[in-house]
Amino acid sequence: MASPGSMSLDGLSSCSSSDSEFHGENAEDLSFSELDAIPEFLMPCAHQLKSLQLDHNSITVLPRSIAMFKNLITLDLSNNQMSHLSSELCSLSFLRTLSAKNNLLDTESIPKDFGSLQALEILNFSGNGFIDVPIQITELSRLRSLYMGQNCLKSLPSEVKHLTRLQNLYLGGNQLSGIPAEVGQLQNLACLVLCDNQLQSLPPTLVSLRRLQSLSLHNNCLSTLPPEIVSLNLVELSLRNNPLIMKFVQEMVHNPPSLLELSGRTIKSEKVKYSHHDLPGNLLHYLESAHRCVNPKCKGVYFSARVEHVKFVDFCGKYRIPLMQYLCSPQCTAAHPSVQASESDTDDDDSASQKIRKVLLG
Repeated sequence: MASPGSMSLDGLSSCSSSDSEFHGENAEDLSFSELDAIPEFLMPCAHQLKSLQLDHNSITVLPRSIAMFKNLITLDLSNNQMSHLSSELCSLSFLRTLSAKNNLLDTESIPKDFGSLQALEILNFSGNGFIDVPIQITELSRLRSLYMGQNCLKSLPSEVKHLTRLQNLYLGGNQLSGIPAEVGQLQNLACLVLCDNQLQSLPPTLVSLRRLQSLSLHNNCLSTLPPEIVSLNLVELSLRNNPLIMKFVQEMVHNPPSLLELSGRTIKSEKVKYSHHDLPGNLLHYLESAHRCVNPKCKGVYFSARVEHVKFVDFCGKYRIPLMQYLCSPQCTAAHPSVQASESDTDDDDSASQKIRKVLLG
């Protein structure tokens, strides 16, 4: 059996970092211990430890002595007052999980050689003061999960495309107004959390995320979605509190049609013949401005007195998304159309369906 110091990186993928691996002499839990440094009593056995929990203390700077814990696989530094990570952290060549959430870290806190932690698979920097994603993080080729929620991120670097093994990307609670198209190159991504940001649009390259199952977009500024998103085989999609949803749930008021509109509707629906000899130009122009009711079972029209209606359409066979459509009457439904279609009108059904599809996808 190889000693801990001779373990190769190639063997890491077959190792489990479950809680059962760390117990007794190879794990130390010093959370909630009112520490401001790593205690000296740990140093004699530092090389034996694989798991070290220092969360919920008052450690402001990760000391250089962390280098003595050379066989660590899991390190938890969460909920301290840490503002700096020493470069000695980068000597932990077997480290697979690093949690430093809820501290005072920013881009300048990260060692220049942080990208040398090539065994790192899980990194949690949520709840800190990052304005941008340190470029060193994009050099972590084995990273599977990256958590940077509740920071102050304004952008995501295009170099994120290098994290080809990434499965979970959590960026909720930041100040992102967009994400780069390169996110679409993260072929293994299964969960993408972008909620509670300032997103105004999404790149169409998201269609390339064929393994994506969960997409969280709630509490943003999205008024449209890229048409390509319908091809994703999502299990979870969260869109609440975006303009494209909020406008569907606002109170919708129907203005009754005027006598002019009622007359125009009758002329168009009953196919009354008329010409420029019969009507003045302004009425001819008005009649030509009629819009077809999108209900495929209804052959009615409207001019200005339309009814905003929300229809929830099946999406990916797993959930429904709202579709705004305009009907000629509040009572107009597929079961009870305002103007019944005749057999000669059935050829027009396809055009109405295409119109609904265009509103949904375009």
